[in-house]
Amino acid sequence: MFLVILAVLAPVAPKASAATGSIAIYWGQNGNEGSLANACINGTYKIIMLSFLNVFGGGQIPQLNLAGHCDPSSNGCVTLSSQIASCQSKGIQILLSLGGAVGNYTISSASDARSVARYLWNNFLGGRSSSRPLGSAVLDGIDFDIENGAIPDRYALLAQAIRDVSRGSSRRVLISAAPQCPFPDANLGSAIAKQGLFDYVYVQFYNNPPCQYDGSSTTRLLDSWKEWNSKTPNVKIFMGLPAAPAAAGSGFVPSQVLRSQVLPRIRSSPKYGGVMFWSVFFDRQTSYSQSIKASI
Repeated sequence: MFLVILAVLAPVAPKASAATGSIAIYWGQNGNEGSLANACINGTYKIIMLSFLNVFGGGQIPQLNLAGHCDPSSNGCVTLSSQIASCQSKGIQILLSLGGAVGNYTISSASDARSVARYLWNNFLGGRSSSRPLGSAVLDGIDFDIENGAIPDRYALLAQAIRDVSRGSSRRVLISAAPQCPFPDANLGSAIAKQGLFDYVYVQFYNNPPCQYDGSSTTRLLDSWKEWNSKTPNVKIFMGLPAAPAAAGSGFVPSQVLRSQVLPRIRSSPKYGGVMFWSVFFDRQTSYSQSIKASI
């Protein structure tokens, strides 16, 4: 009986909650960030956005810009095909990101949306084209990082057109968005609000003082997260952050603050997807993703 009592009274260690999120990250805008294959080696990143297709729409010839990595105009980016396949073999999803802070892009009409969707399908997804910029690689989806003067409803048309053109495919084309944290986002707000268009939403909680970490308190950050969580349809929402202080003008969250004050508050949401970082280049400088990987 004495031994039984000891067993009953012995303290029981609390059960650690299982990590349920993923790390998503952008690659492609710095030639010094290493190869795509290298970014996939240790499996830390589960979603990688190739950035950017920053010219498209309005009758323009779409242009891929991967900075110092390769020159698509001379078919120099087809060498990425084997790297993409290698990453995908590790279970990493590779998406093409549209837009970015610098570029010339637009969706001018419903017919323009359908035209761009067909181009994306035939040149980067499951369709066929004689001039695929990334060779035979079949990407997992399309990301909308739309930062310049958009009409949100027209990007909803593009997302729907991608859904339509890929209908019948053996696998779902993933569609993600990277809005700014003021809700609703000026460029993508009404598009994101439409049920069933987007799978992931990477909210950029930086370069926006009203809804980012202010250096001492997480209140604004968490209040904004709650708003996105409560008002966004059934998608996976990621907390988008700079991977280093130099990666953004403001909004950097030290890793210990993220681990202790932020992640424990947001991981309980069924919509929680994980953390998104800008970018591989900056993450290589700080190893931020490694420092939080176990807490995601």
